[in-house]
Amino acid sequence: MKSTPDIEIPTTANYVQQGSGAPVILIHGVAASLHDWDDLTPELTKNGYASYALDLLGHGDSPKPDSRSYHVEWLFEHFSKWMASLHLTEPAILIGHSLGGFIALEYARRVSSWTRGLVLVSPFYSRLQLPLLLRRSYSSIGLRKIIIQRTPAWLFRLVVDVTSAAMGHSSGALHSLPEHIRAQTALDYVRTAPGVYHIPNEISDSAETLSHITVPTLVVWGDRDKTLAPESFPKLVEAMPRAVGKSIHAGHVPHQSNADEFNPMVLEFLKSLT
Repeated sequence: MKSTPDIEIPTTANYVQQGSGAPVILIHGVAASLHDWDDLTPELTKNGYASYALDLLGHGDSPKPDSRSYHVEWLFEHFSKWMASLHLTEPAILIGHSLGGFIALEYARRVSSWTRGLVLVSPFYSRLQLPLLLRRSYSSIGLRKIIIQRTPAWLFRLVVDVTSAAMGHSSGALHSLPEHIRAQTALDYVRTAPGVYHIPNEISDSAETLSHITVPTLVVWGDRDKTLAPESFPKLVEAMPRAVGKSIHAGHVPHQSNADEFNPMVLEFLKSLT
């Protein structure tokens, strides 16, 4: 990663721990929170795992440094400090969505001895995965500021609802996302630090490093993803020596829209690691 401006990275993070057993770390994506995993954590508890879900730097109830441009290295350093503070006694399984997938990949690359396995959900590993319009949106500081600071909460919620209805559900339901998830998604957008939206600009192509990540990996994605190109995920699977891929008829958040299908996939993979 390229060098970034120096700031004092906080050592604390807001997180929730549930259950006991082998540690599973849950990492959300951009403008989300630990609530991304509300449907998965009860299943992990029932099946004998200890889950740790955190709010990344600048998200949820974790610290939010005052900066108009966050850097991905800040998030990784914050995440690494938090991991160290858990004082785990065995390597962890990391489950990361989108940007959380990038953080998980970096951790597995840099701290492989403490990484037992990976579950990557619609992982963000190259800026080229983004549609051109999104790339331009993330690149403009002025546009990011206007979107975050001048958009009322009700309008965020409307956008979430319209997008969910437009996507629909593979089962025939009106919405791809349940009501409580749509409400949480809108809330998470509003309380995300504006500088966070700079981070996608820093995700370089990780293709050259993927072959060095040799832990068992499950990659799950939605075949109707409008945020990251669906065709990019099989390329990731092919590049990683011990990765397998599963596609779900869903959008960018299959762990939320299709939990009934997603959760059993994850549990089956976790059991294969024992």
